[in-house]
Amino acid sequence: MVEDPQSTLEIQRAEKPEFLTKTRFDEFDLPASVVNGLGDAGFTYCTPIQARTLPVSLPGRDVAGQAQTGTGKTAAFLVTLLTRLLALPEKNPLLPSALIVTPTRELARQIYEEAEILARHTDVTMAQVVGGVDYLKQANILRQGVDIIICTPGRIIDYYKQGIFKTEGIIALVIDEADRLLDLGFAQDMRYILRKLPTYEKRQSMLFSATLSYRVMELTYEFMNLPEFIAVTPETVTVEGIEQSLYHVGSDKKVSLLLGLLNREDWRRMLIFVNTKVGVERLTHTLKGNGWPAEGITGDLPQRKRFRLMEQFKKGQTKILLATDVASRGIHVEDISHVINYDLPQDSENYVHRIGRTARAGKTGRALSLACERYVFHLEPVEKMLGYKIPVVWPADDWFVEDRSKPLAPRRRPQPKRATQRRTRGTENKRRDYRKPRTKPKSSRFPGAFFGFGPEPQPELKPEPQPEPPPKRNQTSRSKKHPSPSGPATEPRKE
Repeated sequence: MVEDPQSTLEIQRAEKPEFLTKTRFDEFDLPASVVNGLGDAGFTYCTPIQARTLPVSLPGRDVAGQAQTGTGKTAAFLVTLLTRLLALPEKNPLLPSALIVTPTRELARQIYEEAEILARHTDVTMAQVVGGVDYLKQANILRQGVDIIICTPGRIIDYYKQGIFKTEGIIALVIDEADRLLDLGFAQDMRYILRKLPTYEKRQSMLFSATLSYRVMELTYEFMNLPEFIAVTPETVTVEGIEQSLYHVGSDKKVSLLLGLLNREDWRRMLIFVNTKVGVERLTHTLKGNGWPAEGITGDLPQRKRFRLMEQFKKGQTKILLATDVASRGIHVEDISHVINYDLPQDSENYVHRIGRTARAGKTGRALSLACERYVFHLEPVEKMLGYKIPVVWPADDWFVEDRSKPLAPRRRPQPKRATQRRTRGTENKRRDYRKPRTKPKSSRFPGAFFGFGPEPQPELKPEPQPEPPPKRNQTSRSKKHPSPSGPATEPRKE
């Protein structure tokens, strides 16, 4: 029996997950190669941000979208870029056509990996240009020519100043997580890049941000061409499907409660947020000392090690990952069951960013927050932004587990290296000989001597007379008084 294609379509629509819309990607006028790439990625139906962005971006209009991580905005702008580049009649192969700017290296890598899948059936080339990677290798890739550059601001500016990166061929620009770019201090860098690009009338610009703050809106009005504003609220995107709990606990009991939650919760993969780099290091050491396989990721780690830890976390080789807010950008793992705010975020917007790491792609998740006396003051802004109180759970005494880890040894400050580590005794003595008190400066060096002023003359001190040493007796006088017996006889004196 031949299966009716219409019935098959109806079955696919019926099996659509609830977090997706009824809009399918193949309803848009997309190249067949792009549709095949979407199929390889497992994308059939659009998310809300994709369904609202593509009708505006595909015709070439500017878009300013408000959406959290995990909403599918990456696929929205990648599909737009691939469609536009494939429609170009001709282009210079040595000049890039599209630029994607991200705040962190991890996010750039995440976008690059997704772009590789979507562009698998096309001839579009791409490269990631970030710090911490071989400078000459990236420069050679740019010189050979790529279509799409995925970069962080600092490294791409460096290549521009060296004449390696040229902007004449840029027809499309994407600014991802614009709010984080500004929060991390890239405001001046972004304005520098935008001024070097072709004017907004000659390019398409797409900006995505978790919040359309005043600073973000300044960028849109200054460097975008009448963008279409699209907003997907955090309440309907990231918080939905996440079970939140709040624990009030003292700072001295946070570790014990965390160890107890690790024993009580049914978790598969966990992400723990700490506010400081030192806190990540100490808590990682504590968890390992109690038998929990945890790894910490901070901005101080070398790039290769950060990528390696991220790959281990994605593959499930590392079950617990600790991170700061900066380092967490680009952590897009689908199977994170629990997010723990060991420290409440100092910025309320980061709370939604953090807990949005779980319950991705329509799944459910748990978000646990520990409110100690140090960070409890940040709870009110978080709840004000959410519009409701986070449910409070009061732990029993048996929830607290004793910390059996050894204290982390304090870091020693590196001692400054001497110019010469080893000196011989003669060299050391010679150096000491030069340490003589300075002589009194001459009057000509006195300030104001040029104008005829000088210090008051001091009376000269005459040295005290020294007794003259007794005359030395020479050999001649001695020989006259005491003639040698072996010498010639002297003549008798004449009267």
